[in-house]
Amino acid sequence: MEQDFPRFDMKRPPVRTRWFLRPLTWMLSAPEVLAHGTRIQKIRTEGLRPPYVLLCNHNAFLDFKVATIATFPHRANYVVAIDGFIGREELLRQVGCICKRKFTNDTQLIRQLRRVIQNGDIAMIYPEARYSLCGTTAVLPASLGKLCKLLGVPVVTLICHGHHVNSPFWNLHSRGVRPTEAELTRIFTAEELEKATVDEVNDAILAQFQYDDFAWQKERGIPTPYKKRAEGLHKVLYQCPHCGTEFRMASEGEELFCQSCGKRWHMSEYGQLQALEGDTEFSHIPDWYEWERSNVRAHVEAGSYSSGELAVHVDSLPNARGFIRLGSGTMVHDMSGFRVSGTDGEGQPFEMRKSVPSLYSCHIEYEYLGKYGDCVDLNTLEDTWYIYPHGNDFSVTKMALATEELYFAYRRSIGRPCRPGLA
Repeated sequence: MEQDFPRFDMKRPPVRTRWFLRPLTWMLSAPEVLAHGTRIQKIRTEGLRPPYVLLCNHNAFLDFKVATIATFPHRANYVVAIDGFIGREELLRQVGCICKRKFTNDTQLIRQLRRVIQNGDIAMIYPEARYSLCGTTAVLPASLGKLCKLLGVPVVTLICHGHHVNSPFWNLHSRGVRPTEAELTRIFTAEELEKATVDEVNDAILAQFQYDDFAWQKERGIPTPYKKRAEGLHKVLYQCPHCGTEFRMASEGEELFCQSCGKRWHMSEYGQLQALEGDTEFSHIPDWYEWERSNVRAHVEAGSYSSGELAVHVDSLPNARGFIRLGSGTMVHDMSGFRVSGTDGEGQPFEMRKSVPSLYSCHIEYEYLGKYGDCVDLNTLEDTWYIYPHGNDFSVTKMALATEELYFAYRRSIGRPCRPGLA
C-alpha cells in the first residue's frame, strides 16, 4: 500500500522550554499535586543542577505533574509518545517535548537527548514506555545503562507511589487518593557514572524501579474513596483463577466476577481482593497478574501460544494531525510474532509484521479514548498502527504478556538470556 501521508518530523531539534511557559507548566501542575498531598523526598540531591538524566516510573498522567514540580524551576525536555502530540504538536514542542514511537530502536532519539544535555537541561525519560498495567514495574530496556554512560551526566530517578491506585490504567477516573509520595534520588554523579560499568548502572536503575502501588497502599493504610473502584479491572485480570476460563471476566462497582463460573471477588478500599464465596486465590492484584503471565509462559515454552486469527480494523498515526483509518483485515499473534494485514477503502493491501526478536514488549490501550475499544499499537520509525480486534475472544493484556515472554524465550534460545527486569 502506498501511503503519501506527511510524517512527523523526528529530526527537528528539541526546543528549550520557552521562558514564559515555565511558570505556566508549574501553575498547571501545582494544583493537582497539592490536591493529592504529594510528598516529594529528595535523596542525594544536594547541589544537583542540570544537565542530568531523569528516569521516571509511569503509572498515570499525574507523573508528569509531579516531575514538573520536583524539577522546577529548571528546564526539562520530556520524551513523549506520538499520540500525546495529537492536535497540540507546536505547544508540546515549545514546552520541550521530544517525540518517540514506542518500542522502536530510534537512533534519532539519542541525538535529541545529547542535544538536551549539550543545552544544559534535564533529559526526562519514562523508560517503561507505557503506563504500568497493575501498578508494578514494567520491563526496562537493557540499553538504559549504555545510554546513561553515553550522555555522561548525573543519573537521577523519580519514583512515584499512589498514582496507579488513584488513576489506574484500566479505569483512568481519579479516585481522590491522598497523600501520594515520590522519591527524587541521584543514583550517580558524573564521576561515579564514569567509573561504573553498564551492568552496574542497570543494576542501580533496577533497584530504584522496584515498586508496587497496591502493596504501598496496603502498607500505608490509604483508602480509595471511590465506589466503582473495581470497574475495568477485568481488562488486566482476564483469566479466572477458579475455573481457568479466559476472556470471560467482568467487573462492576466494587466487584470482579467470572461470567463462566460465576465466582465473585470484592475489592476493598485498600486495593485487596476477597472472594465472596470459597477461597481467595489472590488477594493481591499483581499476584493474579503474574499468575496469568506464568500461564502464558507455559504456552510459549510449549510452542503453542497463539491468539488465533482475529478480525480487526486498523488506524494509522503517521503524524500529529490525527488518526487515519487504513481499513479492515486480520491480526495473528503467535510464536513468530505479530502479523497484521488487510485492505484499505480503495481495495489496496496493507501489512505489518513484527518478529519476536524485534519487539521486547508492546503498548496496549483499554477502551481507547473512551470509544474505540481495546487495541494493540505497533510501530515503525515512520508510522504507528492502532489495531482493534473485534469480538470477545481475545485480551490485549495477554498479547502484551506474550510479547515479553516470547522475547525472553527467544533470548534464551540463542544463549543470551535477559537479566531479570531487563530486555
